[in-house]
Amino acid sequence: MHRRSAHEQQPQHPYPYPSPDPQAAAPTPPFNAPAARKLRIALGMGPEHVAYGIRSSFGLPYVTPDMVGAWERGAIAPTRPELTALAGVLWCSVGELIGTPRTLREHRMARGIAAEDIARAVGLELSVYLPMEETGEWRGTDRQSAALAAALDLSLPELVVATGREARLRELLHSAVTTRWQAHVRPTAKLLSLDRHLLEDVLREMHTDYQGRMAATLTWANGTAATDSGDAGRDYLDGIVDHFWSLVRRTTTY
Repeated sequence: MHRRSAHEQQPQHPYPYPSPDPQAAAPTPPFNAPAARKLRIALGMGPEHVAYGIRSSFGLPYVTPDMVGAWERGAIAPTRPELTALAGVLWCSVGELIGTPRTLREHRMARGIAAEDIARAVGLELSVYLPMEETGEWRGTDRQSAALAAALDLSLPELVVATGREARLRELLHSAVTTRWQAHVRPTAKLLSLDRHLLEDVLREMHTDYQGRMAATLTWANGTAATDSGDAGRDYLDGIVDHFWSLVRRTTTY
């Protein structure tokens, strides 16, 4: 059985189909359209069977075969109640019908957990937790962040993204490799709650790696070496967060 928050009961529609809810504006998780089609075909069902099951068993009378087809083509995405109903008809979990979660809401929905349960697990009132989830601006303490990661089974990189801290991490890493890395150990450690000595080793290596890429000799008359160096540097900065987690993963488990 899929657990749903009381805040997720009414259909909400970002597309022009009739809806009983005039406030249809809440974001939905990333929908995996090919997975939905594959599951339907494996069950030997047509779009009309899926639509009928959603209408009769989940109380969503406006769902039609055309709407199911539009979901499977990726033309539109099901709302949260529709996604839950679709999972029920296809005998699968909600998590099997969504893409890679990034936000707190997407991770929570992928696991079929109610917002009330997450709020309780991290020690927050629901009225305090929900705005953080909706805005993507997590303001919990380190202890609450650890409880959140445990409740949603998040790795540290997933937690950083879901709590809206990846942009700040990217900024710190960019500055660390292009200027003095030593000045960025403390703020990075505070942001991630990682061991300071570990971060010193990682940031030192990243700084050395980046500066080495930028130190290509400029002896070629046509400037090809400089161009290659610049491209290498830009590529490194574009993937700097991935480089960071790779080094952290190599050094320890988190």
